[in-house]
Amino acid sequence: MASIARSSADGAVPSLCVLALLKRERARSLIRTAFTRRRAHVIAVKTPADVADQLSRQLVDAVIVDGGAGEDALRTLARAEEFPSVAFILVTAMLPADAPVIARAAECGVSELLIEGLDDSVARDIVLRRAFSNRFERALVVPPPQLHLDTPLQIAVWQSVVRRAGRPVRTDQLARELGVSREHLSRSFAVGQAPTLKRVIDLVRVFAAAELCKNAGYDVRDVAQVLGFASSSHLSSTTQRLVGARASSLTRLRAVDLLERFQHHQHTGSDAEAGNADE
Repeated sequence: MASIARSSADGAVPSLCVLALLKRERARSLIRTAFTRRRAHVIAVKTPADVADQLSRQLVDAVIVDGGAGEDALRTLARAEEFPSVAFILVTAMLPADAPVIARAAECGVSELLIEGLDDSVARDIVLRRAFSNRFERALVVPPPQLHLDTPLQIAVWQSVVRRAGRPVRTDQLARELGVSREHLSRSFAVGQAPTLKRVIDLVRVFAAAELCKNAGYDVRDVAQVLGFASSSHLSSTTQRLVGARASSLTRLRAVDLLERFQHHQHTGSDAEAGNADE
C-alpha cells in the first residue's frame, strides 16, 4: 500500500487524498489517467480493511470503488453511511449485471458514479467537486463577517488556511506562501477587531473537526489523528479554549454555533500569538 500523503516541508497546501479500491485494469486506467500527482495523491488499496485503516490515519477526501470488485466493493460502499463527509464514488460500466452494486451504492448514499469511458477531465472534475477539502473550501471561502477580516492580506491568509481543510499549518509557512516575513504577517493580520492569526487558524481546524465529528465512523480520537492534532486531549483543549466546549460536543454544534461561542470567548483568557497552529 502506498505511503501516507503529507504536506511538503515548505508548507505547500497538501494534495487531495484519494483512496482507490480498483480490481479491473479498465478502472485502474481511468483513475491513473484522470489524476496526476499535482491534482491528487491517489493511494491504491486492496481490501475494505485497508480503506478503514486509511480513513482512521489521515484526512481522506474521496474513496473510489471499482464496481467490479465483487464483495469487496459492496463492503466498502457500506462505509459511505458511516463517513458522509468523505466522497464515496463508484466506477461502473453501467451494464445490466452492474444493477445490484449500483442499487447498493444508492442505498449507502454514494456521492457519484464514474461511468467507464468518461473523458479524463470530466472524471477528474467529478471527483474534485465532491472531495471533502474542496467542499470545505467552497463553504468557507468568504470569511464570516463576525471575524472582521477585511484587508487583502487577511482574506488571502483566511483562504489559504481554509484550503487546508483543518490540516495543521504554521505562521512561517503562511508567510512564505504569501511572500512576507513571519513578523509582518502576525503584526498585520491582527489589526482592528480581527482575532490573532493563531486563533483564526485554530478556529478553522475546529470547524473541520466539528464536521468530521458528525460522521458515525469517527470518534474524537480519530478526528484528532486525521487533522494532525497531537492527541485527542490537544483537540479538546483547543476546542475548550476557543469556544468553551468539549470536543465531544462538536457533534451537535454547527458552524454558526461555533462562531457565536468564539465571539463570546474572544476576549477571555490568555491566547497570545504563538506563531504555530499545531502546539
